[in-house]
Amino acid sequence: MFQKHIVNREDEAPKIDEGWWASVLADEDAFQAPHQESVGKDQSPGMYMVDWHHVQMLYDQDEIVTLEVSGCNRGGLLVHGEGIQGFVPVSHLVDVPACLSEEERREKLASYTGKTLTLKVIECEPSMERIVLSERAAQAGEGRRKQLFKSLKTGEVVMGMVTNVTDFGVFVDLGGVEGLIHVSELSWGRVQHPSDILKVGDDIKTLVLQVCEESSRVALSLKRLNENPWENLVEKYQPGNIVPAKITSIMRYGAFARLEEGIEGLIHVSSMSLPPDHKTPEGLMRVGQVVQVEILHVDVNRRRLGLGLVNSE
Repeated sequence: MFQKHIVNREDEAPKIDEGWWASVLADEDAFQAPHQESVGKDQSPGMYMVDWHHVQMLYDQDEIVTLEVSGCNRGGLLVHGEGIQGFVPVSHLVDVPACLSEEERREKLASYTGKTLTLKVIECEPSMERIVLSERAAQAGEGRRKQLFKSLKTGEVVMGMVTNVTDFGVFVDLGGVEGLIHVSELSWGRVQHPSDILKVGDDIKTLVLQVCEESSRVALSLKRLNENPWENLVEKYQPGNIVPAKITSIMRYGAFARLEEGIEGLIHVSSMSLPPDHKTPEGLMRVGQVVQVEILHVDVNRRRLGLGLVNSE
C-alpha cells in the first residue's frame, strides 16, 4: 500500500528524457531471450511458442499467471507456460537478496529451475519479442496496477520500497507498479552513484513527476521533496565566508566537498598548500573528512560552487 499527499512543484516540472527509461534489463547483462515464435492459426501454444494475443490480454487485464522456471542466467530466470515464455529479472524475485555474492546469486537462481512461480507480465513488446514478468508485482494482487495508474497523480508524494539500484537510477515499488528515480533526481548535489544515496530494501517517500499508463512508466524524484538549495545559496553565503564541508571525492586536480545543504563544490588544487613532494591532494585527505573551506564564488545559473581549503579537522 502507498500513502500520498500533494506537493506543488508545477514551477519545477522536469523535461522527461526518454533515456531515463533504459530497459529494466539494462543492468542485467543485456539479457537475450531465445527466439520466441508466434502462434499461428494452425498452431497450438507450446513451450517455446508464444501466443502474443494471450500475453497482451494478461498484461492489459493485470492478471496473475503461474509459470515454470526452465533456466537462468546471471540476470534472472527463464520461465514458460502454455502460450507464453518470458524472463523474470533478478530484481523482481522476492527471495533473492541484493547482497548476495556473484556465486551465491548464481546458485540461488539455479535452484529455481523446475519450480513454478506466480507472476505478472510487466512488459509485453511483440516487436522486440520480449516478455518480462515479475514475482514482486504479483504479490500486490490482480488489478492492482490498473488501480494505481488511475490514482497516481503528478505532484503527489508516495511511499515505496527500493527494489533495484542501477547506474542510471533507482527503481521503487509503489505497491504493484515500479517507478524510476533517475540519477539526476536523487539529489540537488552531485551523485557519484545511486547506491551512495539509496539501497535495495529502503522504504522511502518520493515525488511523482510523470505517470504514463500506456507505457507503464512512472517518473519519480527524491530531491524535489526539498526546496532547491541553489535558489537560496547566494543569500546564505558570500565570498569569503568560512564554513565546514565534508570531502566526497578526491581527484588529481582537487577535491569535491559537500556543504550542509547537500550542494557540492570544488576545492581546486591551486587553493591547497601541498607539501613539496605532492602535486595532487591524493593521499593527503580522505573521503568523509570534515574540512574548513572558504566560499570563493557561487554561480547559480551553472550550478558551480568554488571553494578554497582553509584547514582540516
